[in-house]
Amino acid sequence: MPETEPHFHYWRTHIKSQWCFTPPDPTTQWTGKTVIVTGANIGLGLEAARHFARLGAEKVIIAARNMEAAQKAKASIELSTKCGPSVVECWSLDLCSYDAVKAFAARCTTLPRLDCLLENAGVSKYRFYKTPGALDELQITTNVVSTFLLALLVLPKLKETALKYDTQPHLTIVTSELHHQTTIPERKALRKGVHATLLDALNDPRTSSRSGRYPVSKLLQVLMLRELASTLGSDYPVVINCVNPGFCHSALTRDFAPIAYIGKIAMRARTTEVGSRTLVHAASAGRESYGEYLSNCQVALVGNFVRSKEGKQVQEMVWREVMERLEGIEPRISKNLR
Repeated sequence: MPETEPHFHYWRTHIKSQWCFTPPDPTTQWTGKTVIVTGANIGLGLEAARHFARLGAEKVIIAARNMEAAQKAKASIELSTKCGPSVVECWSLDLCSYDAVKAFAARCTTLPRLDCLLENAGVSKYRFYKTPGALDELQITTNVVSTFLLALLVLPKLKETALKYDTQPHLTIVTSELHHQTTIPERKALRKGVHATLLDALNDPRTSSRSGRYPVSKLLQVLMLRELASTLGSDYPVVINCVNPGFCHSALTRDFAPIAYIGKIAMRARTTEVGSRTLVHAASAGRESYGEYLSNCQVALVGNFVRSKEGKQVQEMVWREVMERLEGIEPRISKNLR
């Protein structure tokens, strides 16, 4: 099979998806449950949090860097759902800071229960950025390293909830269908011996892709999630999956404004509310979604590269490198995989 889908087939399939499928309104009740949505101060995260509150969640935690925006989101949810003032809480989370992620995860241990960690927060940039104090480029830090740092730190709480309340918590990561359109061009630097590791290549502005950086980060998410699910085993009491919300109106594309505007017209971009329905569906999906990629509210095929023999080898390499990075940030984090 080809490593990536032929462009004509890709665009035909996904334009048809955008034009012909509307995600259904979520109906699964969340009564008595606690859910965390990262990046929930705006966009898809905000609308997903609104759905959780509407569906009866006892606690909906908005995790965001901008606390002023988070408080406005809380007020908006309370106004539209008529939920009580104690339902929605705003917690500070900066995925550019490892210490902030660890502090957030430590706070999660104080919760009586945690039924879902919906990791929606992410960034898309055209230029190469490196945040002071972080070991990796901004999109790799935010979308991959910190996302899985938080996931692994919070897993024990999700597992504890499953065993204590005889329920099925979820760890859901919001990814993208754009993972179909990359094979990680930075791998060429490894073949040529320019860099010893893929992370080194991704963190070198001379060898890192620009417009392709976001799809690469999303492919890395898919690879990491599949290997995480495989490592934990199919009988792990927490449902682990990732979801593609489709092409939506959101602030994520602001760095690509002119191109994104044209794309939103051609692709019939979903509203943030409609796109958020896919997030809530994934966070409610059954065991059949364990370790899977969901799109259009059903288990879907991952990209050709992911399913190839080389893709499996890259998946294992990415897992080793990112886990080594996480061990350096939080020693003995691997014990949370038990």
